[in-house]
Amino acid sequence: MSERRARTVPRVRRLTGYAAALLLALVMVAPFLWMLLTALMDEFEVYQAPPPLLPAAPRLANFTEALTALPFAVYFRNSLILAACTVVGQVATAAMAGYAFARHRFAGRTPLFAVYLGTLMIPGIALLVPRFLIVDAMGLVDTIAGLVSVDLVAAWGIFLMRQYFLSLPRDMEDAARLDGASEWQVFTRVALPLARPALATVALFAFIDAWKALLWPLIVARSPDLRVVEAGVASFHGMYYANWPWQMAAAVAALVPVLIVFLVAQKAFLRGLAFGGFK
Repeated sequence: MSERRARTVPRVRRLTGYAAALLLALVMVAPFLWMLLTALMDEFEVYQAPPPLLPAAPRLANFTEALTALPFAVYFRNSLILAACTVVGQVATAAMAGYAFARHRFAGRTPLFAVYLGTLMIPGIALLVPRFLIVDAMGLVDTIAGLVSVDLVAAWGIFLMRQYFLSLPRDMEDAARLDGASEWQVFTRVALPLARPALATVALFAFIDAWKALLWPLIVARSPDLRVVEAGVASFHGMYYANWPWQMAAAVAALVPVLIVFLVAQKAFLRGLAFGGFK
């Protein structure tokens, strides 16, 4: 009897864990499902009492109508430029700085790294005015350069890359040095290929942060031709506040690039988190 109970208890715990995970997943996915279903409804269907859970006749035309009501093609282009520059800048700076902090000894290394970590405690909203004053003094307001210039370095990315490089063995790097490789060759040909999971993690977070950026683009980009997707969705809500299907269609369309990037990079992302920053 006790043996049967010993077998039953782990099974019950496992099923309880699966049920809790499934419930949590449903709670997380429910808002996105509601957003997608609303995007497929008729304009007046959402105002029924009680509102329907499923559209009576799905309207895919809501997506084309919503994305052509405002110049979303321009907004998507600007967001892609911002995201691409942010990804390249943060990956390059995080890789080089993280490798330097992990592998090289130089004067002030520990205090400097502490300063980098200290910047993580500063809320981003507190940096808006200093950033704008610097960008304005450089004459970059209402330009692509001013839009992308403030997010080319990320302290958390440097921390993640440092932790990942510390988790890698030095044997291959030492062997490359014995073969006559320079420090730059060791970094680019040995260390970086081994750090691909961490690089993918930095790139993924950089892309998501840049894609959902709203406050800084609203401040520095005054021309409608420099608006990003999130700013377009925000202005869309003000212009078509009564048309919920169009608003949800625009929001779903803005979410698609993030989902695609995450699905492509999810394996490397999970590996980078597992073996890098949390090791």
